[in-house]
Amino acid sequence: MPLSNAKSWSPYLDEELTKPYMRVLKEFLRLKKNDNVIIYPHSSHWFHALEATPLDKVKVVIIGQDPYHQAHQAHGLCFSVQPGIKIPPSLVNIFKELDTDLGLHEHPQHGCLESWAKQGVLLLNSVLTVEDSTPNAHQGKGWELFTDKVIQTVAEQNKHVVFLLWGAYAQKKGAFIDTSRHCVLKAPHPSPLSAYRGFLGCKHFSKANAYLEEHHKIPIHWALPILCTPP
Repeated sequence: MPLSNAKSWSPYLDEELTKPYMRVLKEFLRLKKNDNVIIYPHSSHWFHALEATPLDKVKVVIIGQDPYHQAHQAHGLCFSVQPGIKIPPSLVNIFKELDTDLGLHEHPQHGCLESWAKQGVLLLNSVLTVEDSTPNAHQGKGWELFTDKVIQTVAEQNKHVVFLLWGAYAQKKGAFIDTSRHCVLKAPHPSPLSAYRGFLGCKHFSKANAYLEEHHKIPIHWALPILCTPP
């Protein structure tokens, strides 16, 4: 699992990839593939969040749990789906919040968040693989330790990053972040089961941009382009 296409991260993560837990994870994934288990996303997209958003460009971090588990959905960015795929319910609610927070009443008919990643929004799932139609299938296999290291690297190497922690899972994973160095915004998960308990109306997108501007950074253009073609 090399990071050849994510070179800015390599000095901080290459050693992590050689640790015993990662060797166990690699073997677990190899055996699954040998048993013809369908794994999402494709292996070329396992590290896409790191490839799309270089470390020195990270301005916002959004933490998800694990990838979408149906065909053609996941492509390595949390909450994002590939063009042509029906927009999942949590992302529908994210778009609703964009509407009310920023007045973005027109959205393209896709849920590809590639443009956010290219602007410095690290869209990181805690677990980077899943099995077909089996949510959480790869939890507890080692990915969480690796993505903890990713978040720690951002928190230590960058300044004035906005961490959007949606739901108890993300909030627990980001509990160590130094709030004197970074902006940490918390809300319920955008899932239909919890969005109406405080995600809708949280105004995280405008708050994130206000913090970035306060620290002389270019704000995120949250409106999505009409077309999205992920690599």
